[in-house]
Amino acid sequence: MEIIRLGSQPSAKAPEDWFTGSVRIDPLFQPNEHRRAAAALVTFEPAARTAWHTHPLGQTLIVVSGVGWVQKEGGPVEEIHPGDVVWFAPNEKHWHGASATVAMSHIATQEQLNGKVVDWMEPVTAAQYARAF
Repeated sequence: MEIIRLGSQPSAKAPEDWFTGSVRIDPLFQPNEHRRAAAALVTFEPAARTAWHTHPLGQTLIVVSGVGWVQKEGGPVEEIHPGDVVWFAPNEKHWHGASATVAMSHIATQEQLNGKVVDWMEPVTAAQYARAF
C-alpha cells in the first residue's frame, strides 16, 4: 500500500509552451513499475486552455468544479460541468480548458506507452477558442 499525502507534491505553474493563460497543475500520482497511469488535478483560470495534443493511450477528464470547454479536432466545442467525464480516444487530437468567464478544474488521467503520456502540438489560437462562444 502507498499513501501519497496531501501537500507532499508541490503545485506547479503549467508550462507556457503547452498552455495559454493561468493554469496550475497539482500532481496526484505518476506511473511506476506496476502502474501505467498518471493523474493530476488541473485548474484553469477563465479563458485558460491547453494546446492541441494527443495521448497514445487516450485520456479521461473528470470535471470537479467550474465550467469548461473541450474540443476534438474537426468537432464542435462542448461545454463541460462538475461530474462530467470526458474520454479522448488514443491519438485523438484535442484541447480543453476553462470557459471564457468561469474557471474550471478537472482530474486528468492518462496512461504511458513507451514512457510517453502526451504529444504536445500547436497552441489553440484566440480565433479557434472564440468559436466556443
